[in-house]
Formats: sequence, structure tokens, C-alpha cells
Amino acid sequence: MSDRFDPSLVGIARTPNRREFLLQSGSCAAHLALAATILTPAARRRWPGRLLGRVVAAEPFGRLEEIGPNAWALISTPLGGDTTTLSNGAIVAGRNGVLVVEGLFRPAGAKWLAERARELTGKWPTHVLITHYHGDHANGVLGYGDGGPIPSIRATAVTRDLVTTKNQPADPARAAALAGAVLVDPAAESTIDLGGRVVRLVPKNGHTASDVAAVIEDAGIVIAGDLIWNGMFPNYVDCVPSTLARSVRELRGEGRRLVVPGHGPLAKAAEVDRYLDMLAEVERAARAGKERGQTAVEAAAG
Repeated sequence: MSDRFDPSLVGIARTPNRREFLLQSGSCAAHLALAATILTPAARRRWPGRLLGRVVAAEPFGRLEEIGPNAWALISTPLGGDTTTLSNGAIVAGRNGVLVVEGLFRPAGAKWLAERARELTGKWPTHVLITHYHGDHANGVLGYGDGGPIPSIRATAVTRDLVTTKNQPADPARAAALAGAVLVDPAAESTIDLGGRVVRLVPKNGHTASDVAAVIEDAGIVIAGDLIWNGMFPNYVDCVPSTLARSVRELRGEGRRLVVPGHGPLAKAAEVDRYLDMLAEVERAARAGKERGQTAVEAAAG
């Protein structure tokens, strides 16, 4: 199967116009595909942004940047058409365990990230966190079992259930793996002890009804999932805008040094502040449109 964007991947039988493509699919995969059609080739090449860490591996679908001691960020580069990973992810290692963040879009992407983890740490991943249910962050999770034991999956119950009931194509094996997930409490922080390194799991809402960020406390790094995007307008399909903005403001204080967004290059405080400004402008425009009696489509067109 080709790794280039194909409308059939998001359940569209014919070639739609841009608005239909986004509305009918309701996925980040479609959102990125739409962006790829709008941006010029030069803009697509610039989008991955500047390097903030040493690159330890690179493929057409993404690069792995060292972001701290025993920590690496996967920055996916799908706008050229290769959707092996599609979303960003991460590897975090301690003495006894290795956490990978995100199931990614295709099993081949998860397998690639697991193999890089073993090369860099000497261990196959022991844990995987799925930050939310969207297919580009969850559908490839079984790839972590191709070459080693599938890691202990962490996800909220909402994420587990929506991956199983909504994500396409449906996969009974993926559903079975998620049925055994260790559930993240959506109302309280929890931790994963990797041995000499503790990763905090911070439940939030806003991008979807159930998001989780990972905080590497000793490094001042936040792995934000799709609560934060960098260099691209975010996917609002499941979003509650006011809740999203509040969650991002709270995470802003956690990322003292660096943020790994769900999509786009690594972000520092200035990029997160710019993103917050954009969210505030969207909310302002939405409220103004409502006061004028506009429909959502009319307000968005403005």
C-alpha cells in the first residue's frame, strides 16, 4: 500500500472539495492532507522548522531529535505525502524501562520508533502512551509488537473506547490490545517510573474529550499530543475551544524548556505563546460571529 495521502484512507469514496474533505473525514490525517494541498512546495519543505536537537535518525516520514538525556522527539514530516508516522511522538528512557509516546498512524511507524528505541537505549519499549484516540496517534500501535513484546499500553478509558469504536479501518487485534490497557485516570495525575526517571501523565481536555500530556519533570519537557500544534492551524473537529485554551495555558508552565507538539517542529515558550494568541483570536472571532447572528460556516468564512 502506498504511504501517500489517499482519500480512501479517511472513508471518502470520491474526490471531494476541500471543505467536504475535512468535514466528512473528521480526522487529523485529513486535516494534514488538506494542508498539503494548500501549501506551496516551498512552504511544505519549510514546515518541519528549525532543529532544536541533534538528529539521530531521519526518514522521509520524520526525524528523531535528541531533546535531553535519554529523551528523543519524533518530528513527523508528512506534508511530502509519507504518512508512515503522521503524528509526532517521543522516546523516554530510564534504567529499567522505555516509554514511547503515541501509537502513530501505521504499524510500520511504531515498529520503526521501537527499533530506534532499542538502538539508542538497548531496550525494546516497555510502555506506550496514547495521548488521544485520533487514528494518526493510535492506529499503528500494534507495530510495537513486531520485533519485541508489545509494551504496556497507557490510555484513558475514553481513548480506548473511541479507538475501538470510531477509528477506521477497524482492527480486532488492535481492539484486543487496547482492551488490556492500563487506564489513565482522567481526573488525576499519575506517573510511570522508568527507573531513575519518572514521567508524569497529565490528563487534560480540549482537543478531544480525553487528552493526556506527558511531562519529563527532570528535563522541563512536555510531550503535549494535539493539545499543542506548532506552525499549523490545529484540527478543531472534536475541540472545545475554551477548554483547549485553558489546557494549553496550564501546560505552558510545565514546558520550562521545550514542548513536543502533536504536529510541527519542537516548540519553545515563544511558539506556545504565539499558539495561545491564535487560539484567543479564533475564540474572539467566534464570539463576534455569534453576536452578529452568523452561522458557524459564515463565521469561519470570515
